[in-house]
Amino acid sequence: MSALSPSLSQEVNQLHADICSALADPTRILLLYTLSEKPRTVNELTVEFGLPQSTISRHLKTLRERGLVLATRKGQMVEYALADERLIQALDLLREVLRDGVLRRAVVVQEFEQNQESE
Repeated sequence: MSALSPSLSQEVNQLHADICSALADPTRILLLYTLSEKPRTVNELTVEFGLPQSTISRHLKTLRERGLVLATRKGQMVEYALADERLIQALDLLREVLRDGVLRRAVVVQEFEQNQESE
């Protein structure tokens, strides 16, 4: 596989950063998990999340602009769906990394406390 040109590499890095910025909000992550179950309308998500319609719409706009969700018009309603199931696999992997980091820190704290007690 040939190396990417500098301009293409920069574009790929920017796209990567755009996806990461879309995932930087906990509500957007929860929206992705919710949409992985089944497509939903803004109204359904508003009820489910207990948030104002404008807030849900703003988050969905961000996710749609980054290509993480798809919007399909169904009559007067727009239904949102997860664009790619691998997003959930990636989020689950990140959660595993986070969990492992928390466990490592807990072990360090426990070892430190045991050392303090033995002194």
